[in-house]
Amino acid sequence: DQALRELAARARHRDLVLDEWGMRPGRGRGITALFSGDPGTGKTMSAEVVAGSLGVDLYTVNLATVVDKYVGETEKNLERIFTEADGVNAVLLFDEADAIFGKRSEVRDANDRYANIEVAYLLQRMETFDGVAILATNLSANVDEAFARRLDMVVNFPVPDVALRRALWDRCLGGRAPRADDLDLDFCAEAFELSGGNIRSIAVTAAYLAADEGRAITMVDLVRAVQREYRKLGRLVVPGEFGPYYAVVAGDG
Repeated sequence: DQALRELAARARHRDLVLDEWGMRPGRGRGITALFSGDPGTGKTMSAEVVAGSLGVDLYTVNLATVVDKYVGETEKNLERIFTEADGVNAVLLFDEADAIFGKRSEVRDANDRYANIEVAYLLQRMETFDGVAILATNLSANVDEAFARRLDMVVNFPVPDVALRRALWDRCLGGRAPRADDLDLDFCAEAFELSGGNIRSIAVTAAYLAADEGRAITMVDLVRAVQREYRKLGRLVVPGEFGPYYAVVAGDG
């Protein structure tokens, strides 16, 4: 993806552009990005790709575990993370970033004010981090424009289209698991609008169903696995999506 290449290029050529060419970004030397999209759309995998292209490690921090209800503790936790990461040539991924920021509109109470302070602190430390710092969020609508303007890049990860879903079905099933002749991956790609993470989960579930009966993965296994994934997602199983395979899962919870 072009956006990921550009992000890696910023890290690769930062010394040349900022030091030798004298360009000034108006803030710190840190390279910052926001990856937004539904769960399973490839945000973490893309961060791995960026780190791999730079030949450095990826450090993932779950922000939901960092945020503390006591005033000032979140900043201390963040500072501890950045202190450990400073001096290490790495890509730092803050996952579950929804836990720390939202729509920073009018401050209504003390909690809103402290939340804004935590967000401002996080962004300031990202800008001074001597590496690549990425925020990953499932709720891009909650990121205000003022925050987004201070980031180097904002990359949106949409739910994959039919062609990409077809490739994901094939990839997630792998080349070693036995496949029955009745597998219709074209139907799966067109009928079920799912993310890559969902498709991976379905493929694994189907593989276990087949393994338990000592045979190859069949279309019935895939359809039943889709039904189980829909149940986890809170989605209804309807004839319009399952088509000729609806009878397989009708009445099955």
